[in-house]
Amino acid sequence: MAKKKINKTNAMRMVEQAKIPYKIHEYAWSENHLDAKSAVKNGEVPLERVFKTLVVVGNVTGPIVVCIPATAEINFKLLANASGNKRTELLPLEELEKTTGYIRGGTSPIGMKKQYPTFLAQEAQALETVIVSAGRRGLQVELKPTDLQALTQAKFIAVTMKSHSF
Repeated sequence: MAKKKINKTNAMRMVEQAKIPYKIHEYAWSENHLDAKSAVKNGEVPLERVFKTLVVVGNVTGPIVVCIPATAEINFKLLANASGNKRTELLPLEELEKTTGYIRGGTSPIGMKKQYPTFLAQEAQALETVIVSAGRRGLQVELKPTDLQALTQAKFIAVTMKSHSF
């Protein structure tokens, strides 16, 4: 049986343009299940390597992109300190697409409309690869943390606290 052709996203094109090796993962999604837990239900993808992309607003810098483990939550105080802000908070959902070009459940740290300050949770450094959204719901890209850092011009920082929902 022929393999299904995947229409490339902006994020995938940027990874290819940089000649970075990557792997694609697909998963079934629904409007009610857009979280990282849903992305790993089929068991193909190890949860500890799945990172969620959050867009945050700093009172000084404006939008900031943060990639953290799916099992963690953002520590807004640590992020504010690392990003030169006094306060940080999640970008309102209704501003997400206008700001990034991506929608909820399909926000990739790669290939946003504009290059925003980007931070990767330091936990990524200990992993061989990380898995982030490929820029479309149901599609993820797996690559080395250092490659993700180079593509997004990110800084590795301590920015997480353990999530109570996992």
